[in-house]
Amino acid sequence: MPEQMLALSRRDVLRAGLGGALLLGVHFATSRVASAQEVSEGVFAPDAFIRIDSSGATTLIMPQVEMGQGIYTALTMLIAEELDLDMETLRLKAAPPSDALYGNPIFQIQATGGSTSVRAFWVPLRTAGATARAMLIAAAAQQWGVDASTCSTDVGKVVHAASGRSALYGELAVAAGRETPPATVALKQPSDYRLIGKTQRRLDTPGKVNGSLKYGIDAMPEGLSFATLASSPVPGGKVASIDEAAARAVGGVRQIINLDDLVAVVADNSWAAQQGLAALDIGWDDGEFSGLTTELLRAGLDDAAEGEGVVAKNEGDAIGALKGDDVISTRYDLPMLAHAPMEPMNCTVHLTDSLCEIWVGTQVMTKAQSAAAEESGLRPDQILIHNHLIGGGFGRRLEIDSIRKAVRIARQVEGPVKIFWTREEDIQNAMYRSIYGTRLSARLENGKPVAWSHKIVGPAIIARWLPPAFANGIDVDAIDGAAETPYDFPNFRVEYVRHELPGFQTCFWRGVGPNVNVFSIESFVDQLARESGMDPVDFRRSIIGKQVRARAVLDLAAEKAGWGTPLAEGSGRGVSLGLVFGSYLSTVAEVAVDKQGGVQVKRLICAVDCGTAVDPDNVVAQIQGGMVFGLTAALWGDITVAQGRVQQSNYHDYRMLRINETPQIEVHLVRNEESPGGIGEAGTVLVQPAVANAVSAATGVAITKLPIVPTLLARGDHA
Repeated sequence: MPEQMLALSRRDVLRAGLGGALLLGVHFATSRVASAQEVSEGVFAPDAFIRIDSSGATTLIMPQVEMGQGIYTALTMLIAEELDLDMETLRLKAAPPSDALYGNPIFQIQATGGSTSVRAFWVPLRTAGATARAMLIAAAAQQWGVDASTCSTDVGKVVHAASGRSALYGELAVAAGRETPPATVALKQPSDYRLIGKTQRRLDTPGKVNGSLKYGIDAMPEGLSFATLASSPVPGGKVASIDEAAARAVGGVRQIINLDDLVAVVADNSWAAQQGLAALDIGWDDGEFSGLTTELLRAGLDDAAEGEGVVAKNEGDAIGALKGDDVISTRYDLPMLAHAPMEPMNCTVHLTDSLCEIWVGTQVMTKAQSAAAEESGLRPDQILIHNHLIGGGFGRRLEIDSIRKAVRIARQVEGPVKIFWTREEDIQNAMYRSIYGTRLSARLENGKPVAWSHKIVGPAIIARWLPPAFANGIDVDAIDGAAETPYDFPNFRVEYVRHELPGFQTCFWRGVGPNVNVFSIESFVDQLARESGMDPVDFRRSIIGKQVRARAVLDLAAEKAGWGTPLAEGSGRGVSLGLVFGSYLSTVAEVAVDKQGGVQVKRLICAVDCGTAVDPDNVVAQIQGGMVFGLTAALWGDITVAQGRVQQSNYHDYRMLRINETPQIEVHLVRNEESPGGIGEAGTVLVQPAVANAVSAATGVAITKLPIVPTLLARGDHA
């Protein structure tokens, strides 16, 4: 069983901090020669990712975070493919904080998100493996007095076929560490792949089955106390008064901490902490946002939509072509959403005068380190983070607000303390996917759109989260999925209006910008198909243009779904097509709508072209999981606000899709040798418009907002 999710030692951190070479805009230590200490210990450390000791034990340092998406297995495959390693014998460790060594080449910071992991590390990690392989071959060739070109590798060893000699990697570790890394290396051709493109057993499955893998919430350092917290129920509110008497009477309660915007109860165990918090009588000063409601938030966004935005893309003359009485325009609205991961937010902290040690699951190691340094008053090099398996991120753990709160609480506590959020606290005082609004307009000639205009209204999360990526007033995430589509429009315009919600903090949510834009686009395309009197699949075929990969997934999904075959009364099929995260997908949904407007999703069929599918079975699993996540949002996802307070609190009123409600899901892969596209969020994006279009086909009611409301669909309200 591989060693999973363990933080590096201080010595490993020091080792990793040496050297670096530029790859895709990020400094990776792919040309670093092993340090003298590593050589003396018999460790071959050619770069930031690979460690082979003299016994042959191989450890790979994982630059991305495992949160159920199978990335530890996929990234291991990239290195193991080029280095010819045995997947079953490897040990894996989570990378320490370092943007220079482990930064995501797309973000240029150490972050896991945006369906970027395989896309970003496709070349760097294979290059790392190939470089290490070349150094091992060079070491063996020198020992044997032969030309390196006459040597090859088999699993875990270098072979000289002509003489029959071979040497295990461990036997070559010290010598290989003295070799100069080659300036360039040739990567394997697809025809030579041994691992890539073939389903592998996930490396984290055994530990999940036997319970040995540790999530952040499982961290139990010696001498641990437990704390849970209550933040102001209204954004920006403050503590006005506390009656602590009843809480202090709860057995096991140690401390009550008032930090003005939150109150924490520290106890011997989690139950005592929760009971102590429940017993507290806290009076809150709600502050300036106490009057906020969902209606006010939506009205503010609608007002912003009337203003001009920044033009993100402009081809032809869409404004001129959209003049006249025959312009078709529709508004689409998306609600506020919570992430609600199965593992609630948590962070264990041990703070002393010289060290802040943290056990957590985070998608952003260096951001977490910086936040802990700021809140503790220590230097970043005094922050030691143990990054653990994550029980659901969906974008929520791209934020470091919980780590800030945890360190603030830990400053008041002697010894290590585990801070955990109750489900209610997690949902009601979180960072949310914002409400969004989009406005689409088009004009048809001879059944085809000759002009297309798309206005997007929402926050600029990128401006806060990754300022260098926010340029010229355009949030690249907000327009993602809108500026590049599978379709060919001769006059094409995309406009972005920035609007920040008052009070509430907004953040990324699985599928990010494409969730908003693809729902709107694909719903509008269906409307245009109806206006043209065309079948939705045929209409899409007519406007795809030269995008052969888009046409291939559309045709495959339609074929596998039996598009055009008869359905029972009250049933319908809907289709969606998208280019998202560098992958092409088409989804067909089949639904039945009862007389009360209840929607039952019977089948979901998805055709996927993600280029090279590194681990095909995991691609299928990610699409399946994304569809369940997106279907949940389409049917029930809605965070509402009254008197400044979020109204939902747990899974009973913030609904999740249940096992008996899960439809039959089919995923079909289009195989090719293109570079990999992203996949972790793609299923979430395409399922929502497919289901909405299927409901419209079944009922005649156009779905322009989510979630899908049964009362709108009840018999008598539609034809």
